Amino acid sequence: MEVLSKRIQQLQESETLQMAKLSRELRSKGFDIIDLSLGEPDFATPEHIREAAKKAIDDGYTKYPPVAGYLDLRQAIAEKFKRENHLEFSPEQILVSTGAKQSLANVMLVLLDEGDEVIIPSPYWVSYREIVKLAEATMVNIHTTIESNFKITPAQLEQVITPQTKLLCFSSPCNPTGSFYSKEELKGLADVLAKHPQVFVISDEIYEHINFTGSHQSIAQFDWMKDRVIIVNGVSKAYSMTGWRLGYIAAPQWITKACDKMQGQITSGACSISQRAALAAISGDQTPTDNMRTAFKNRRDLVHRLLLEIPGFKVNEPDGAFYFFPDVSYYFGKTDGETVIKNADDLCMYVIHKANVSLVTGKAFGDENCIRISYATSEDKLIEALRRTKEALAKLS
Repeated sequence: MEVLSKRIQQLQESETLQMAKLSRELRSKGFDIIDLSLGEPDFATPEHIREAAKKAIDDGYTKYPPVAGYLDLRQAIAEKFKRENHLEFSPEQILVSTGAKQSLANVMLVLLDEGDEVIIPSPYWVSYREIVKLAEATMVNIHTTIESNFKITPAQLEQVITPQTKLLCFSSPCNPTGSFYSKEELKGLADVLAKHPQVFVISDEIYEHINFTGSHQSIAQFDWMKDRVIIVNGVSKAYSMTGWRLGYIAAPQWITKACDKMQGQITSGACSISQRAALAAISGDQTPTDNMRTAFKNRRDLVHRLLLEIPGFKVNEPDGAFYFFPDVSYYFGKTDGETVIKNADDLCMYVIHKANVSLVTGKAFGDENCIRISYATSEDKLIEALRRTKEALAKLS
């Protein structure tokens, strides 16, 4: 007899991983699937990072690392924050984890109790919602639209804060929209939060280096917010190290200490080899990252042009990350004579089966009118994928 906990029964599987799984299954059956579902750079991990990992094995970094991460890596991360973000953190305020996803889970599990409220603007990354559930807290959604470039205003934030509000959680640049908050926009939010000292902020900055504005901005830069902000970051996106599973937080030391305690009972320290590779990534030559950002900007421009050519798509121009989040509600109610498109879920299934292109429904990210398109693949594949998609959608009326 299967008797699963309520905790796991209420948890949803990641929709992005579901679509990636379906893509692999169809590909194994001989279908030529172009996968635009996963947020995974198609570039190889830079050579100097790979070499650092090989050397780490030869140097004997094969034993349990400290739960919080090697001291020299935490020092390098602190120096990165000072050098790149003009933020002062001590190594004791840094905790290294098995990916930014574990970093997020650590923070929510040590800060949240039943009855606490977490403000999450939508669209949001799929796992925010589910980790809040695991922490037995309540998600409070602020809905945004493509007309607002998928960003919240200070007035919207003020309206939803209650005495039960414990956290605001958002990403900038954003997954799934690519939207980026400027310094002025962040100050507007920080001014609101100054009146509510019980509210902490998780600032997910994993796409920091895939930023086309020229200057990353963090809400932690404002003096009255620094002791209430937990920055989440990692090496997956900036250095094309998704499989290395290495993320980190920078936070008030009492939060970092609590996350260390939590992590010590769940995974202990992050992979020792990945940590040595991350040290090379953060401290070494940034040219490969700069080159990747240039390539992503070129792809952004290409995909933006191609999406504007698809009738009915509402498209903005994102300032970072590697996603578009077009409104596709124009196609709801249309049919090709066999399939009726009732929602974004239907549209994604229609496109994968009719065009062999894998996309993700916006419902996964809190907006049922949209779909997410990842352009973390080659220009040739992007051109072909959007050609196929346009042709398939043209059959709907």
